[in-house]
Amino acid sequence: MTKNWPADWNDLIQGIGCEMCDSARPESDAYGVRIFRSPNVDAVLQRANIQRGYTLVIWRGRHITEPYELSGEESSEYWRSVMQVAKALTRYYQPLKMNYETLGNTVPHLHTHLVPRYVVDPAPGRPFPLLPQDGSEPQIPDDELLTQARALRTELLPNLAI
Repeated sequence: MTKNWPADWNDLIQGIGCEMCDSARPESDAYGVRIFRSPNVDAVLQRANIQRGYTLVIWRGRHITEPYELSGEESSEYWRSVMQVAKALTRYYQPLKMNYETLGNTVPHLHTHLVPRYVVDPAPGRPFPLLPQDGSEPQIPDDELLTQARALRTELLPNLAI
């Protein structure tokens, strides 16, 4: 069965109707709780109970879809932020491995999925079976999510420079 790209794909590529561009950068939203913020980057610990520590790092500067569209300075800020957040997630959750997925096939705006991998894992040795969220995923209870977010913010504070 052949599937097609969304009808509004060309608009989304240009940033028209881009939900990441249109975000007001709240501390918390339906997707998760922000654990990191720089001038152009946010990291959001996800509410969906897909994988413990699953976090999105989102470029919040101008709309772009590909990392190569970043200037040298922007690239340094983005990837430094990704590494800072990955280090904090690794210290806190102690996974066996961290996966970095920079896709943009559903939302064509630069963002990277950080997916910690553990001993108990749905696909050891293979990519994590990450599917687009549709809102039906089980949610991490708010008190648990906020406890994790506070701990991760504390991990990030003394380690802002890599």
